[in-house]
Amino acid sequence: MKVTLKDGSFKEYDQPMSIYDIALDISEGLARVACVGEIDGEVKDLRTIVDKDCTLNILTFDSDEGKKAYRHTCAHVLAQAVKNLYPDAKLTIGPAIDNGYYYDFDLPSLDRDALDAIEKEMKKIIKKGDRLERYTLSKDEAIKLMTERDEPYKVEMIKEHPDTDELSFYQQGDFIEFCAGPHLMSTKPIKAFKLTSSSGAYWRGDEHNKMLTRIYGTAYTKKADLEEYLEYLADIKNRDHNKLGRDMDLFTTVDVIGQGLPLFMPKGTKMIQKLQRWIEDLEDNEWGYVRTRTPLMAKSDLYKISDHWGHYKEGMFILGEDDEDENGNSVSGRDIFALRPMTCPFQYYVYKARQKSYRDLPYRMGETSTLFRNEDSGEMHGLTRVRQFTISEGHLVCTPEQIADEFKNCVRLAKYCLETLGLEEDVTYRMSKWDPEHPDKYLGDAAEWDRVEGAMREILDDIGLSYTEEAGEAAFYGPKLDIQAKNVYGKEDTMITIQLDMFLAERFDMYYIDQNGEKKRPYIIHRTSLGCYERTLAWLIEKYAGKFPTWLCPEQVRVLPISDKYMDYAESVLADLKKNGIDATVDGRSEKIGYKIREARMDKLPYMLVVGGKEEEAGLVSVRSRFAGDEGQKPLADFINDICQEIRTKEIRKELPEDEKK
Repeated sequence: MKVTLKDGSFKEYDQPMSIYDIALDISEGLARVACVGEIDGEVKDLRTIVDKDCTLNILTFDSDEGKKAYRHTCAHVLAQAVKNLYPDAKLTIGPAIDNGYYYDFDLPSLDRDALDAIEKEMKKIIKKGDRLERYTLSKDEAIKLMTERDEPYKVEMIKEHPDTDELSFYQQGDFIEFCAGPHLMSTKPIKAFKLTSSSGAYWRGDEHNKMLTRIYGTAYTKKADLEEYLEYLADIKNRDHNKLGRDMDLFTTVDVIGQGLPLFMPKGTKMIQKLQRWIEDLEDNEWGYVRTRTPLMAKSDLYKISDHWGHYKEGMFILGEDDEDENGNSVSGRDIFALRPMTCPFQYYVYKARQKSYRDLPYRMGETSTLFRNEDSGEMHGLTRVRQFTISEGHLVCTPEQIADEFKNCVRLAKYCLETLGLEEDVTYRMSKWDPEHPDKYLGDAAEWDRVEGAMREILDDIGLSYTEEAGEAAFYGPKLDIQAKNVYGKEDTMITIQLDMFLAERFDMYYIDQNGEKKRPYIIHRTSLGCYERTLAWLIEKYAGKFPTWLCPEQVRVLPISDKYMDYAESVLADLKKNGIDATVDGRSEKIGYKIREARMDKLPYMLVVGGKEEEAGLVSVRSRFAGDEGQKPLADFINDICQEIRTKEIRKELPEDEKK
């Protein structure tokens, strides 16, 4: 057989060979670092036998698939160590993930001391260097084996396989794992690893199932790479909005109020207020929107017209829920209300309140909308996944001729908002399509979806946008452009959405009068310009590690009198700052000035104004900034002009390295 290698060269063999043996034939060094192989583009275990002509690529840890196999093997070592230390623990799943791996166990929660003990046991296993042996069993044999070993979760997974399947197992020493692989040849190549954290996780992500203990870890081939990653982890923990936002008194949560219902503290409220006022003024004054204000709840009748009741009822908070008859009517005759998960049907009735002609279109409605969604408790996290949130929502009613330009303008507005906030480099774009395998989840038929998705693709290509496509992520009434971003832990969330709606105008009997005096159905765009304010604030906290652009800071300037003698001057400086719309305070405590400066720096303030006798006499302020350190003395009027310019233009001033600051 002829095996063609990555560089175009080839090897010929008279008998079948495993991928590992071929790697060994090429180079002993290559075999030593090989993790998996790729046969004709398909990733395979090193134990896989090659018995026909093919192309073969030997993958090391430097490749994504190599990293996965390396770390998945380390996850098996973790599972073996846990079983050694906690024989009653039950195994579930332990996949490789971005930057590491995790394993879920049915056992009580673990603290850091327990993780350290497990690491110690893992080192013993790796030092022993057992080979990983792969074998297969029939379904019945697999069930018998895992039943005998008292692994009920494995039995549950095995039972889901067809009776005809040959099921794959890996064994290292006396540890046996039901697993598809691929894996390293032995545990010995694992050089540097760390268990990073432990948390709770529901079995199969379902809150109705048992809470398991999830152990996260990572593994590298070099100690230096592991140390670099652990430093990175320490940094992102310091940036985690769920911790930093609380430390900075931006928001908090209270158990008796409820999960996913954050309380914004005065500082966090100030930031949300600044974002909201900016977006509302921007949309209304520069982008031609009219502003609406609609109810937070409605009767179920409204959601039945839009079909949210049929497609989204499980995600809604129902008030006064009652049994319904076969026609969907309340059995008791009482109205059933629900908190709104969206604003679109409400704004449609704003549009319908007065007859519109083609001259009135496009009709762009904007609203700062508070919405409610009944998310699973296991999904709640800080400000990124909540049950009550507020978005910069809008709906554009257009003629068919206007739809492309209006959609492009929605993209331009979203990009402008991202650029202003310094976030444009952090996003990716995804065209979210329907899932033809599950047409019951959507309104309309395949032909309608193909037509509208084709129109959206044409618009995005015309803009020159780089985007991916994802089936199954569309709204039930139309495809959408999702602007995605990752949090510090790498989890991706949708930040901004722009949707084409091809069904709801008809369901709500929306129309306009065209040039010929005839009624025509409009096209509708659903969109956000900034998205969810809560999620955006979380994004900003993590992006800037709490060191926000000056215009967004809840406290932009702190005046620091050197002693009590200069409090009157400090108060007069504060008054002038406030007259110019600058968010400022005075630190009037009887503390040394060095202490006050250090505290202001810890609070991540953009500017401190130190005032004493010289400053009072000459009408000056001594400026210290987060960006450059000591900026020297300035007339107060000059400082006010400078900071007002920075705030007005929403400048993102760069911070000098510490050794370059004065």
